[in-house]
Amino acid sequence: MVATIVASLPSFLLASSVAHSSSTSSLIFNKLRSSSRLRFSFAVAPLCSRRAKFMAHTLASANLGLTQPASIENPKIAFAAKEIDVGEWKGDMLAVGVTEKDMTKDENSKFQNSILKKLDRLLGGLLAEVSSEEDFTGKSGQSTVLRLPGLGSKRVGLIGLGQSASSPSAFRGLGEAVAAAAKTAQANSVAVVLASSEGLSNESKLGIASAIASGAVLGIHEDNRYKSESKKPQLKSLDILGLGTGPDLEKKLKYAEDVSSAIVFGRELVNSPANVLTPAALAEEASKIASSYSDVISANILTAEQCKELKMGSYLGVAAASDNPPYFIHLCYKPLSGPIKAKLALVGKGLTFDSGGYNIKTGPGCSIDVMKIDMGGSAAVLGSAKALGQIKPPGVEVHFIVASCENMISGTGMRPGDILTASNGKTIEVNNTDAEGRLTLADALVYACNQGVEKIVDLATLTGACIVALGPSIAGVFTPSDELAKEVFEASEISGEKFWRMPLEESYWESMKSGVADMVNTGGRPGGAITAALFLKQFVDEKVQWMHIDLAGPVWNEKKRVATGFGVSTLVEWVLKNSS
Repeated sequence: MVATIVASLPSFLLASSVAHSSSTSSLIFNKLRSSSRLRFSFAVAPLCSRRAKFMAHTLASANLGLTQPASIENPKIAFAAKEIDVGEWKGDMLAVGVTEKDMTKDENSKFQNSILKKLDRLLGGLLAEVSSEEDFTGKSGQSTVLRLPGLGSKRVGLIGLGQSASSPSAFRGLGEAVAAAAKTAQANSVAVVLASSEGLSNESKLGIASAIASGAVLGIHEDNRYKSESKKPQLKSLDILGLGTGPDLEKKLKYAEDVSSAIVFGRELVNSPANVLTPAALAEEASKIASSYSDVISANILTAEQCKELKMGSYLGVAAASDNPPYFIHLCYKPLSGPIKAKLALVGKGLTFDSGGYNIKTGPGCSIDVMKIDMGGSAAVLGSAKALGQIKPPGVEVHFIVASCENMISGTGMRPGDILTASNGKTIEVNNTDAEGRLTLADALVYACNQGVEKIVDLATLTGACIVALGPSIAGVFTPSDELAKEVFEASEISGEKFWRMPLEESYWESMKSGVADMVNTGGRPGGAITAALFLKQFVDEKVQWMHIDLAGPVWNEKKRVATGFGVSTLVEWVLKNSS
């Protein structure tokens, strides 16, 4: 027997719905079952023992350390595109994006750039004088904010763009720098203008404005939910000057807001500690997305019992040691109307904590203290679902799939040498319990193929080997499909996120063969990211185009000790490309 819990229930009921009496549940089910597209399924029998066990799991994890995130509403920025003379704009701060070339001066130490020349004239030469005194040359990362009299704006900021600026990441960086400058100056209203925008196409202007807006949203975001005290950012409005006006630009700015808010959502999922973001809590977050966009997104959350019925032995083997039960998350986006041209799946690794199991993470560089980030792939997938629920692209069906669990240590946990059987019947000898993410993804990929999709992109914080190969800022891409690689890399050019295609060297599969099973789960250190991708390939239907993205590096900003939200923007762009 399967009970169906609807999205309109309060979140605490959704997380612990089996704790209700059967009579109360029946009333709720009968009233609301047909009114929602959300299905939160639990196998019910016997209810009393399941209720006690589930509530014990839920309450133990929810109250661990008595920590709950504060309810902080992320600030909103009112964006506007205007064509107005920089000398006439009125507000707290006028920020000018300048290249090193823009800062060139003549023999009289006067600016040659027309906008800087105009501002300097209005300020009686003080802008040129102060920039020289502060040795501001327009290099990337440089910025200076001057409080000068003579303009409608209280301050003028110069933000360095380097030798030239043409990439989305450069203009997103400009938006982030403007947000940082506004925070320091406690500015409420800010305008941004490029010192040089002549000759830009309309399409380029749309992309630049969108990147600046996105950078501003991400720049003001601070995850203060777990701090006892925090200050709210002051920035309320951002005017973008000199890049045009009209409905196309307004639509592009709205798109930037939607995607940026989804990136912030992804960041906050990864930032949340494992004593708060358990598999049940992650499933609840997914259910909230379906509830918020129920016109286009439905949810089906499977329990361990249901996954057992689907023979997901690889996934359940990883989950077996934890007191927090696993939840298999499946969201499905379908457009409001019209034909479906493409069926896609986004699969994310969802380990809310990874101890390494019996191959416990030890020693320098093991990073066990930040293993809450091991669900970074699922954060990118669920962030994408949130963005697409807002954007509502036509012509494309998207399945968002996460096999969520914890990799812990207990008497019930998998041991090195155990053999697991995945849902496609293939057997796996576990020679390293710390290579667990691929075990959960194996059953998730089989499940995705069974949805009838044509293309799959999976994302996972899968290997330290990929960080060694590509460093902390670039994700590794593995795919046998040149066509799919072209699509995703075109999407990344728009998003500004960095990817590098890696080889799928089939000869390396020799190291993954087992004497007693179909395969082992790790082939050792040499080519570790490649053999991990080859492992995943065993669970994908040959008729399905598939890509694996290892984002172990760029998912986390080690310097700031916070998540980046990596992957969301590229995934959304890729889905939209398939939509159009």
